Amino acid sequence: MGFPANGSSDKPLKFLIYGRTGWIGGLLGKLCESQGIDYEYGSGRLENRISLESDIANVKPTHVFNAAGVTGRPNVDWCESHKVETIRTNVVGTLTLADVCRDKGLILINYATGCIFEYDEAHQIGTGIGFKEEDTPNFIGSFYSKTKAMVEELLKNYENVCTLRVRMPISSDLANPRNFITKITRYDKVVNIPNSMTILDELLPISIEMGKRNLTGIWNFTNPGVVSHNEILEMYRDYIDPNFTWKNFNLEEQAKVIVAPRSNNELDATKLKTEFPELLSIKESLIKYVFEPNKKTGGA
Repeated sequence: MGFPANGSSDKPLKFLIYGRTGWIGGLLGKLCESQGIDYEYGSGRLENRISLESDIANVKPTHVFNAAGVTGRPNVDWCESHKVETIRTNVVGTLTLADVCRDKGLILINYATGCIFEYDEAHQIGTGIGFKEEDTPNFIGSFYSKTKAMVEELLKNYENVCTLRVRMPISSDLANPRNFITKITRYDKVVNIPNSMTILDELLPISIEMGKRNLTGIWNFTNPGVVSHNEILEMYRDYIDPNFTWKNFNLEEQAKVIVAPRSNNELDATKLKTEFPELLSIKESLIKYVFEPNKKTGGA
């Protein structure tokens, strides 16, 4: 894909990871440890070019991974009232890191978002027609998504960047408040819409392999297929808590309790599945990586 290879036999892998305090950044470090990959976390601020150059000079990495970014606490509504802070990290910071990495001849694996699309006339719910990597984002309902779509468009010009479109990330750690499953089990009411999602236990090791293969460009970084909120909560009830109950509401009712609209979509994962044929569908991955390891009920 046009960028010179790093990490050859005469220069062992060394990863520089940004996002130490974040969920994905923390998991990446643990994965590197388990795989025996040498790594260090970056200490510089993404928007501070000199601090990034200093990190690279000190660490001498073969690859850089960016899992830093502002998603907002407790959710993306935070970004609506903190626009400059959101721009500083998600736009200025990410572009600065990509630019520094290009200057130094380094591939940047960037954990981005797929929440820049929404179902439309050509991509309707239930048709199995998902948005492809080359499609233009059509969702700017939230400021968070708006900034992410802008950055993705600009990063297309950086031949050293691998953009991974993550969606509604899920892991086997059901106590983690960032986990999509944990979030929806704690909501008073949930919508029920099929979506593409990312099972981190399966896909984060694949992202490390993508770094090793020096893959670049945009990738829909989700498991193939879609799963709805209710389907996940039914699995949760069947595997984890047989007494679990939930209530649904529609998008109009949801709009009354959130500041910014949310993205709902299906991403076409054909490109990723072609590169990694072993990739499981979303429902298979949920069962194998999340629900079976956490199983507490006798049934299912």
